[in-house]
Amino acid sequence: MRKNLIVFGMSCLLMVGSAECLFASANKIAVEPQVVAPKDLIGRWDITVDENGKSAPSWLEVKLSGFRTLVGYFVASSGSARPVAEVKFDNGKFRFEIPPQWESGTQNFVIEGELVGDGIQGTMVTSEGEKYNWKGVKAPYLKRTAAPVWGKSINLFNGKDLTGWKATGKNQWVVKDGVLTSPKAGSNLITDQKFEDFKLHVEFKYAKGGNSGVYLRGRYETQIEDSPKDAHPNSVLFGGIYGFLTANEMVTLGPDQWQVYDITLVGRMVTVVANGKTIISNQEIPGITGGALDSNEGEPGPIYLQGDHQPIEFRKIVITPAK
Repeated sequence: MRKNLIVFGMSCLLMVGSAECLFASANKIAVEPQVVAPKDLIGRWDITVDENGKSAPSWLEVKLSGFRTLVGYFVASSGSARPVAEVKFDNGKFRFEIPPQWESGTQNFVIEGELVGDGIQGTMVTSEGEKYNWKGVKAPYLKRTAAPVWGKSINLFNGKDLTGWKATGKNQWVVKDGVLTSPKAGSNLITDQKFEDFKLHVEFKYAKGGNSGVYLRGRYETQIEDSPKDAHPNSVLFGGIYGFLTANEMVTLGPDQWQVYDITLVGRMVTVVANGKTIISNQEIPGITGGALDSNEGEPGPIYLQGDHQPIEFRKIVITPAK
């Protein structure tokens, strides 16, 4: 009489012959190990670092250079986007180093991580030797399928007080004669309201050596700086999206002059008009800039004025959100 064997998935119904059933089951449940390829790491990642219980934003982009070398860009919680010469990758685990920028400490940052499901996670050792855990998710594309329809304009600054704003720490901002002023380095100022796509009109003035910025959705800094008028354009100078996008010319009027930014942000695409001239035209912002409030790029965010550098003044701040 022939022995019959019925196998259902990982279970076995033994009709006759237990040894044969066990052999068949073993063959059925054998699984090839999953191979994680370098292509799975390629792309942009929004990262959140756990700095002893406090969340700090970060960002990573990984690209393929040539046939097999991974390179990239990395943004820490401060500073600009930093090039990564090589990302070492081995079956789902990766590692790279970058030198310190504005941070104290002299040793390289060491970032190690691994692919876990649809995300990445790992550890970071800073230039000061502090070790933190972090997790990352794929950054959203933020593509828009239709042109924006603009809503009603909103005066974010009423010319009288700080209604609609909050300081990130001890407040040093004051309002005098219709001008919003940070007289010394201190807290940043953030709107209570959050926005997605918008047009923003900002009038500002800085003193000699001034340095400030306007953060779009609280994540992307448009640089305000006393840059030389004859400076070679750079993404960290006047009008740049800090560390990423460079103004096509220096149109600063210099210190102690009222100046204007008109900024349009739709998805990741930004246009910056400074003092009446278009210096960035519908370019993509790849990721968050240093000093961002968070790395949740798919969410609306506030307008935030940088007050932790040199003194800065604003007199008109108007936003027109998309409906």
